[in-house]
Amino acid sequence: MDAQLIAFTGVAAGMVALPGADFTVVVRNALASRAAGLATALGVAGGLLVHTALAVAGLAAVLVTMPVLFRTVQLLGGAYVLYLGISTLYAIRRRGAADGDGTPEDAPGRPVPGEFGRAVRQGFLTNALNPKAPVLFLSLLPQFVPDGQPPLPRTLLLAALVVVLALIWFPAVALLVDRLGRWLRRPRTARAIEGGSGVALTGLGLALVTGPLLR
Repeated sequence: MDAQLIAFTGVAAGMVALPGADFTVVVRNALASRAAGLATALGVAGGLLVHTALAVAGLAAVLVTMPVLFRTVQLLGGAYVLYLGISTLYAIRRRGAADGDGTPEDAPGRPVPGEFGRAVRQGFLTNALNPKAPVLFLSLLPQFVPDGQPPLPRTLLLAALVVVLALIWFPAVALLVDRLGRWLRRPRTARAIEGGSGVALTGLGLALVTGPLLR
């Protein structure tokens, strides 16, 4: 495994693990039942498959016909990763100030019981309808295509890696919530998970913005 692929794995893992709407719906449904949580996780991975497939389709033309734009997207992608990290940390700090009076946060709502297909659909739509994801993948994937390599096979590999990471992470979340649901509901634990993701994304974004271009 080459250095750029290792670096991408770290960035993609941070993106996949970053708590958001898809993470929330997996946790919520897993609190209802293990089957619902796992079905939701599969749906989220399906939404990521849509985003990565669209990114690969648009990225091939960009790489072949517009190398100047490609270099610009590299820098913009690094800046966007940095923005995600900083905004995540800022949100944690803001919530901490708001909760300074010691008032507990509201517990997550219980999902309406449904079939396996309904849970899959919830996970898929939550991720597939995220308007930030297409921009994120189009910004991120070009940075990890080595100079001299055909762009399409490489981006297909990167896209597949993202989906594989999602198929590992979200089912793992669902299983953990099923066993440790009460503990994972605690606000302090949720902030720790989100804070770790924010720190990782900030560090990776700084490395991408300040370091040499990968192409």
